[in-house]
Order: sequence, then structure tokens, then C-alpha cells
Amino acid sequence: MTTPFDMSLVQRGARLRRTPFFDATQRYGAKGYTVYNHMLFPVRFGDFEEEYWHLIHHVTLWDVAVERQVEITGPDALKLANMLTPRDLSRCAVGQGKYVVITAEDGGIVNDPVLLRLGADHFWLALADSDVLLWARGVALGKGLKVRLCEPDVSPLQVQGPKARPVVEALFGDRVSALRYYHFFETTLDGIPVLVTRTGWTGEVGYEIYLRDGSRGDELWERVMAAGEPHNIRPTGPSDIRRIEAGILNWGADMTLENNVYEVGLERLVDDDKKDDYIGRDALRRIRAAGPRRKLVGVEIGGEPLEMNATKWPVRKEGPLVGQITSAVYSPRLTKNIGYAMLPAESAPAGTRLTVVTPDGDREATVVPMPFIDPEKEIPKT
Repeated sequence: MTTPFDMSLVQRGARLRRTPFFDATQRYGAKGYTVYNHMLFPVRFGDFEEEYWHLIHHVTLWDVAVERQVEITGPDALKLANMLTPRDLSRCAVGQGKYVVITAEDGGIVNDPVLLRLGADHFWLALADSDVLLWARGVALGKGLKVRLCEPDVSPLQVQGPKARPVVEALFGDRVSALRYYHFFETTLDGIPVLVTRTGWTGEVGYEIYLRDGSRGDELWERVMAAGEPHNIRPTGPSDIRRIEAGILNWGADMTLENNVYEVGLERLVDDDKKDDYIGRDALRRIRAAGPRRKLVGVEIGGEPLEMNATKWPVRKEGPLVGQITSAVYSPRLTKNIGYAMLPAESAPAGTRLTVVTPDGDREATVVPMPFIDPEKEIPKT
């Protein structure tokens, strides 16, 4: 039996919630937690690089119940959901998901959830780390919309890696092989109500299993582990190495309410021909017309392997400070330090030489295209 992590190191009192899989993460030896959407989030079970390689070659299980859902139902559900995002949700079919941004009146990014459409007037928003329920309630109240907004009893697990498909097929059968990228189905597993999506935060083949009864978290966890045993499954934390290789952004680090889609390379999430109005539309049109003043770019950083940055490192260009590193990590597969930098637009072209001020001293860096691996994102669609 693995010695449980000492939770007194991160929690005092009941303010921070525990996921339905918390006991399982303790039992399987989680070695650290962070706080995400007011919940305890296991960040690793072993060495970060070891977990990365396991994800690349095998299959991993993540407790991501901290992806809290905002549920939107009622006669004006589509109207409200469409008002929150620049994506045209009239094009989102029931049974389909969309990666979206939720925008503020100035074009700032409130959140970047995965939206799932469960019915004509039924939506879930699987959230990054910000309080969208409060934002959506304010919008609905201000617009006088007839909707019901709540946080339902829904808790996702992620099954990620090249062997993810046979694990999920062992649980849910042949319909898994026919499941298209960013689509889902609803089902039960020995009476456990779940929703299964073809999504993930890795750039690898991946699925998410949304538990719809929090009292059965331990049962679902053990069923997934049993199905994955022939494929060498192991629980891990989310892999920052792999998500940076894939060009996946982390809200709160790589983008915040102070950023817009044109700064962070998410302009594909704006449907320019969308007929319905949405919050931030006029601001985004002005930003697009003028061009963003700064941009998030990929960088390669020289020198010995760096630990993941715990703060935003300053970036210099020919002496003066010009920007910040938002995320950086050593990629064992590329054998180089990679990351993202927020820079003035004039310093963003590929090939620009920079100096990064790290805790280990100044490092030379170069702006490069991203994603660093699989730029066409073919791997997760296979």
C-alpha cells in the first residue's frame, strides 16, 4: 500500500473540494496536488519525465474532475451559449463538442472550455481554471434569458496515449472505434452513468470519460485500471511536456483575461461569418483590423535542461526587456528546452534572437514555429 500524500501540506478546512477519484489517487500514490477550480488536482504520481515517456509509449489515466462543468439548459440555452463565444454553435450538432473561447466585452479570454452539446437546449462547458458559472449567470441575468445554469454532478477522467483506444474499447465496445474526434456518446458501465468523448489535453490519441454520479468514482477508476492492465496503464498527472510540444495553451499561464485570441494564435475559434451577436464581437473586429500589438510565439531556449518555469521569466531583446516566457520545459524527445513567449508583434517573427532570464542565469533563445511536434495535429485524430 502506497503511503498517502500528506494533505495538510496543501489544505486546511473544507473549502477545497475533493474529486470523486480522490481516494483512488491517494491509494495509487499521488505525490503532489495543486488547486484548480477550487478543487484538489493531482499533478504527479512519479517523475515528470518518466510519466511523459509512459504517455508517449503506453496509456495513462488522469483525474481531471477539476474540469468543472457549467450546464446550460432551458428555452434560451442555445441563445446564451452562442452569446458567450465567437464560435457559431448553430453548427454544433447534438453529440458533438467544440473547443471554444468565452470572450469578455473587450475581447479578453474569460476561459477556453470544451463545449459539449447534449441536446437542442442542453450544453456543458468543461472549464479551465476560472469562474465561468458566475460570468454566465451575470450574462443571462443582464440579457433576461430563460435558462437554468448550474454545476452538475459530472466528473471527467482522461485516458490518454497510443494504447488509449483498446482500453476504452474494452470498456464500451465497438462504438468507440467509430467515435469521431470531438464527438461523444452517452452510456452506462455496469450501471455507472457516463459520457465518453474523443478529446484530451495531450496531442496523443485520447478519450475522456465523464462520470455522472460522483458516488461511484472509485468504481469507475478501478474499472478503467482493470481494462488498462493488459496495456500497461498507470495513473499520472497531466503532462506539461507533451502539451507544450503540441502547442496546447494553459489558461492562467499562457493566456488570461488580459489576452485576446489574436494575441495567442486562437483566431481559428472566431467564426467571422457568425450571424448571431456575442460578447466581445465589436472589440475583436477592431483588434483584427488593427492587428494585435503582441503575440504568443514558440521559442527554443539554449543550454542545459530547464525545470518547468514556476514564474513568468523576463525576456530581453538586444538588452531591453520586451516580454515574458509563459511556459517552458525540457523536451526529452526533442532534446531541447521549448516554450512560449509573449512578445511585441515586431519581435514575434520566426528567427528573432532573444535572451531569457532564468533562475539559472541568462539563456539565448530563438523564436520558432509551433506546435513543435505534429503541426497538422494528425496524431490525436488517428
